[in-house]
Amino acid sequence: MKPRISLVTLGVRDFEKSLAFYREGLGFAAHNHTEGEQHVMFRLEGSWLSLFPRDELAKDATVPDDGRGFSGITLAHNAGSKAEVDAVFAHAVSVGAKAVKAPQDVFWGGYSGYFADPDGYLWEVAWNPFTDLT
Repeated sequence: MKPRISLVTLGVRDFEKSLAFYREGLGFAAHNHTEGEQHVMFRLEGSWLSLFPRDELAKDATVPDDGRGFSGITLAHNAGSKAEVDAVFAHAVSVGAKAVKAPQDVFWGGYSGYFADPDGYLWEVAWNPFTDLT
């Protein structure tokens, strides 16, 4: 097995709202999406992001859709500078994200903040001065 995550699928409660947030808000380009379909994939640099109705995703995985608290996962976007972190964070909030933790210097020596998408999935926007993850 190659050490790579090829696709992340988010189970979303309001598909159209989430589609608009990622497509129009954050500017992710939908791949072969037909309006009215309840699934979309976005080609990212090195991986893919997929949105699918949460209840259907839970059913497919044969697990309950009870939404108990923090799922234990965050997504991240790494930026090239503190200023870029601030700009990405501000843009996400301006298009409907909820600010969770404003960008700030953090304990590990970098700079980061967190926002939540329309379904509450946490995105970290970070600058890492030790390793270029951009």
